[in-house]
Amino acid sequence: MMIAHPGSEVRVLVRSRPTANFAQELIEYLPDGQTVSVHQRKDSRKGVVNNQLSSWSFRLDGVLHDVSQEEVYGRVGRGVVLGALEGYNGTVMCFGQTGAGKTYTMTGATENYKQRGIIPRALQEVFHEVEQRSDHAFSVHLSFLEIYNETLVDLLASVRGCPGVGPGGMAVVEEAGGGVSVRGLSLHPVHSEEVALNLLFEGEMNRIIGAHALNKNSSRSHCILTVHIESRSRTLSDAKYVTSKLNLVDLAGSERLGKTGSEGQVLKEAMYINKSLSFLEQAILALADRRRDHVPFRQTKLTHALKDSLGGNCNTVLVANIYGEASQIEETLSTLRFASRMKCVQMDPVVNEHTDPVLQVRKLEKEIQLLKQELSIHNTLANRMGMSYDTLSETQVAEIQSQVRRYLEGSLDEINQVESVNPVQRDREGREHDPQNQEPQGPQEPLRTEYKHTYVPLYNICPVYYMCYSMHRDNMSDLVFLPSSSPPPKAEAFEDFKAERGSEINRILKENKVVLLERREAPKLPLLQRISSLEKSSQQVLRIFLTKLVERMQRVCKAVIKAKGGYLK
Repeated sequence: MMIAHPGSEVRVLVRSRPTANFAQELIEYLPDGQTVSVHQRKDSRKGVVNNQLSSWSFRLDGVLHDVSQEEVYGRVGRGVVLGALEGYNGTVMCFGQTGAGKTYTMTGATENYKQRGIIPRALQEVFHEVEQRSDHAFSVHLSFLEIYNETLVDLLASVRGCPGVGPGGMAVVEEAGGGVSVRGLSLHPVHSEEVALNLLFEGEMNRIIGAHALNKNSSRSHCILTVHIESRSRTLSDAKYVTSKLNLVDLAGSERLGKTGSEGQVLKEAMYINKSLSFLEQAILALADRRRDHVPFRQTKLTHALKDSLGGNCNTVLVANIYGEASQIEETLSTLRFASRMKCVQMDPVVNEHTDPVLQVRKLEKEIQLLKQELSIHNTLANRMGMSYDTLSETQVAEIQSQVRRYLEGSLDEINQVESVNPVQRDREGREHDPQNQEPQGPQEPLRTEYKHTYVPLYNICPVYYMCYSMHRDNMSDLVFLPSSSPPPKAEAFEDFKAERGSEINRILKENKVVLLERREAPKLPLLQRISSLEKSSQQVLRIFLTKLVERMQRVCKAVIKAKGGYLK
């Protein structure tokens, strides 16, 4: 499977129509299988100096000359189709002059099964892979768009049950992610290859074709068959899924009116076709020039509909169809020039991954339930029974705020666990009954009401206490417990921590508490008196500090002199 990496170029291959009059002296395929050389005779008019080039060389990604339809699909379409099943957008399109074999390459012929084109083979590949990949559930939809004389037409509007759209009701609109879609275009779910092929043949019957000197069955419009693929994991816990769009494009051929002899309605159609292809080439030139910021996608319906296929988030492959006769050498050169410019366009394909919000909510709810079960097991092992991890009620929140306020004011020494009393109704056999969810069935027995006590964990109330408990827990590596002993209760562990390793923190908290109480109870003295009082206090503290410092230095000196065997005068 060949999937383009970000920053890679569009893959371009050239295919020549089989003909008995192939101009071997003008068109040469080099042995590397990628280079096409074109030689053109100079116009030798008398008295005219012709300085035009007479030889050109085009290096592409491959040459399809005298190959079967199966080989064409293998080298052009299979990688794009497999990439679409993985979540990458893909586009396969054919470009060339009228009568060069574009429709034959994309759709094929109906006379022989082996002459199927890229589109039916791609549909077959999609449903074959869907059957093989049993670990994923796929959803496939089809749409078939025709652009005729700058008018959008739904080729599957005639399908039974399809809502009709009035003239002018269809339009190309921009999507939030930077792509485009066609408003009013019908989207048909397909579950098998047979249904998909029936829709393809239905759309082909509705296409507009005409006849001129170069082609008796000339396509008079551009057609885009889009396969919308959505893939989901069959594991319900996985909320992610991928989507992709596979665009299979059959462009109408460019025409030289002097050679086709078109007139009337066919002439008008040729003018629209040449105009749209000219704007398509302008868009390609703008995309190939990295210095340009603006790309004229909205000049025609064709370029606007192909906006997310021309570079960007898409894996794009172009087949340049040429007519290898000497009389068509100018059209061949024009097609190869377009192909070489298309090869300069860069792509940035990425997997279109999304998250299903419904499945994501289910996954998170299941994860919360598992975490509650884990906490329940932990509380059982730690001898903490009756703990509740549900959302706090308004009464519990008010009780917590009251305890915290009293603790800061000094009227409460400890913040206790918050008790929640929930009424529970039981029958004679002791089974609980929920009056909100219990549906009455038959005669009701009298129920007795009990009160179920639950407690909010202490570390859910006071983060400081929980920090102290965590520090105590992390520093228990040097303690030895018997194998049969159980962890101490939280209150006992907290008291041990305050008496041992947490004594310094406990002292600081008590001193701060005393200072806060003193400041609250202190009278509101004038500013100068308070400043004088603070100065006296600071001097007293400094005096005490210096006294203790001198005493400590004396003790140190005595110890040093004694260690050296001397004496202190």
